[in-house]
Amino acid sequence: MSNELIINSTQDGERIALLQDKRLVEYHYEKKDTNYIVGDIFLGTVKKVMPGLNAAFIDIGYQKDAFLHYHDLGANIKTLNKFVKVAQTQKNASPKLNQLKFEPEIDKLGKIADVLKKGQQLLVQIVKEPISTKGPRLSCEISLAGRYLVLVPFSNTVSVSKKIVSKDERTRLKRLITSIKPENFGVIIRTVAEGRDVAELDRDLRNMLTNWEEGFQTLKTAKPCDKVIGELGRSSSILRDLLNESFDNIIVDDVQLYDEIKTYIGSIAPDKLKILKQYTGKTKTFEHYHIEKQLKAAFGKTVTIPGGGYLVIEHTEALHVIDVNSGNKSNTEADQEATALNVNMMAAREVARQLRLRDIGGIIVIDFIDMKSPENRQKVYEVVKEELRTDRSKSTVLPISKFGLMQITRQRVRPEQNIVTGEVCPTCGGTGKITASILVTDEIEAAVDDLLVSHNQKNLTIYVHPFVYDYYTKGIVSKQVKWFFKYFRWVSLIKDTSLGITDFKVMDDRGEEIELRTTFAEELEVLEKED
Repeated sequence: MSNELIINSTQDGERIALLQDKRLVEYHYEKKDTNYIVGDIFLGTVKKVMPGLNAAFIDIGYQKDAFLHYHDLGANIKTLNKFVKVAQTQKNASPKLNQLKFEPEIDKLGKIADVLKKGQQLLVQIVKEPISTKGPRLSCEISLAGRYLVLVPFSNTVSVSKKIVSKDERTRLKRLITSIKPENFGVIIRTVAEGRDVAELDRDLRNMLTNWEEGFQTLKTAKPCDKVIGELGRSSSILRDLLNESFDNIIVDDVQLYDEIKTYIGSIAPDKLKILKQYTGKTKTFEHYHIEKQLKAAFGKTVTIPGGGYLVIEHTEALHVIDVNSGNKSNTEADQEATALNVNMMAAREVARQLRLRDIGGIIVIDFIDMKSPENRQKVYEVVKEELRTDRSKSTVLPISKFGLMQITRQRVRPEQNIVTGEVCPTCGGTGKITASILVTDEIEAAVDDLLVSHNQKNLTIYVHPFVYDYYTKGIVSKQVKWFFKYFRWVSLIKDTSLGITDFKVMDDRGEEIELRTTFAEELEVLEKED
């Protein structure tokens, strides 16, 4: 199975698409102004202590106060608070923890009012991004994620991922990490560490310790609501978690982002630098790799299933509901039960893909087509479990009930991805009244003539619907060539499936869109009124 990561940089942020065998399986949109992502560590201030909830609301600068429950304080919260106080008051304070005397651990069943007070400053880490009307969810159990390891300050525990099943390998990794880790730093060994030698693990550990030391220097002069340690961007974190031998290409279309990712890959996997490429084509990146079309097909209320049938996906505040329908699936199977099983099996694979693609979290209820056979229900259950094994987010799947319902809980740390697939008619603008669609070619030609003759534009690039593109480029002597003989300047045409058939965009030689004052149809309307 081949993996490709395509990163498209826009004015507002980066669009990130993960393809497996050319098929879209993950999509992320990272805004440039996002300042509260999972993994960020802030110096927060206690705003309210809520004994009834056994929790506190913490100000980290977000418009809504963040939520911190007692169970997320961690056993060594008193030691953490002591460390923060020492860092900000003593000039010779050290980021190393080997000489730090630990305070007594707090009671697991204690009260938050006994630990925190209003106005107190403490170090917190975001574990859930702001979702809907809720602020971020916080934890005081600080951790720094690397490629192979997770560093946990104020702990001495070394644990190994449960997905590493070999007893000998677990023992080897635990022994290696115990011998190289600093005192009072715990380590969680990730699944991708399996089979790695001590040099790679040591390099990863030292990178995280460097981040910790840099964060400590920031903490010494930090003010309330300041970010102390920032998590990697979404593209780098995906590379950190997924980059392996099966990756074939990493495509980036922005020079600055290309340099950043090149530096990051060079630090974690120098042998993978050869698969990093910069896209320089004229066609939009997502158009070139056929991602735009997949996005339009995969998002929306209704999603088709390969081979027949479709899903209806509804999002609510409490849960997400997915209904499986057979649609116009041809009944080639022996009976109704076989048809239901076939559709449900295909739906199970698409549901797993949709959960990952849209990053749907929380409670998910799936209404499969009714099946009488318990064996068939078990088959569908096993398919869903198997498909979710490659999902980075933790999930729990319950067997299909006698009502045909399957319940899934999936870790939710970010708002689900949503792309509006319904489009406003480009011709009528949603009014229900349109001019003749055949006039689009007259509008384009009027714009070309006006810009090349009246405004003396040198180079034009026009984005049009594929049908209009063919109209101008097909033939022995195409209309595009005729433009060249008429104006002695070449007008570039580029297909863009995101545009309606009567819509087009004109770019100048600097790649900036030219705002057309009036369309050809509007000019005709003005002339008619003048007559």
